[in-house]
Amino acid sequence: MSENINSELTKRGHTVQEGVYIPETEFTYPEAPDIPLWNPKSKEVIIDENYPFFDKSFLGRLQNYRIYAGAWALAFPLNKIRYGLKVVGREKIKQHKDLLKNGCITICNHVYRWDFLAVLEACKWRRMWVIVKPSNLGTSDCDLIRGIGGIPLPDGIHAGHKFNETLDYLHKRKKWIHVFPESCRWDFYEPIRPFKKGAFVLAQKWNAPILPMVISYRKPTGFLYEKILKPKHPLITITVGDPITPRSDLSRKENIHYLRETCHKKMVEMAGIKNNCWQCDGD
Repeated sequence: MSENINSELTKRGHTVQEGVYIPETEFTYPEAPDIPLWNPKSKEVIIDENYPFFDKSFLGRLQNYRIYAGAWALAFPLNKIRYGLKVVGREKIKQHKDLLKNGCITICNHVYRWDFLAVLEACKWRRMWVIVKPSNLGTSDCDLIRGIGGIPLPDGIHAGHKFNETLDYLHKRKKWIHVFPESCRWDFYEPIRPFKKGAFVLAQKWNAPILPMVISYRKPTGFLYEKILKPKHPLITITVGDPITPRSDLSRKENIHYLRETCHKKMVEMAGIKNNCWQCDGD
């Protein structure tokens, strides 16, 4: 590695395996790992017990399919062109199809605006739902987020009951639910930040497998990126790992810790990081 990259590694407090690309960014990342890098203007959205976490109506379903069709036709190809999206390890989904056939929880580091589309691409465009922050539904992306499967975190106990009922309903229907356990987006950040425990609480509750994925980066090379697009951001690779399941010999609390620690360690490994600068526990 070059001297400037080594100094950057020392500054950021982590090291990577030989050949792992570290993108240069102009961002100043927050000191706390769960403080958002971006705070877009957002209207207030009330997520109470009357909020339609999952719209089962005909019009609601039609809107979902319309937006998914638009994503297939436009967003997926654009993700591949703009970010050079490459999927590694997709065959593992087929290898573990018997384990995953009753539904699972997918997780991934949260590192660019279209990362959930990358997750969908890695899962062969499978119909999925994703847990999002309420503030995301107050932005101009609201319709897209809802249509692509966004379910906002609730405000208050009563809304929390309905939120949990919605997730239980989807799991009983053997659906896949995605969680970004880092909780907020830090664009093109390499280390794996601490994880909130929500995804692992759900996995323990349902005795469901967790399918870890990790996004890493490539230097923009080739005629398209060097001569035409000339992006200021890296190209994206998403890697699919093997499922991680709860253990029958552990208590609830022990299982949640085991799942979080194991998933974090696996994602660090898949990202090609030798010494990660964050621990796994984020709450």
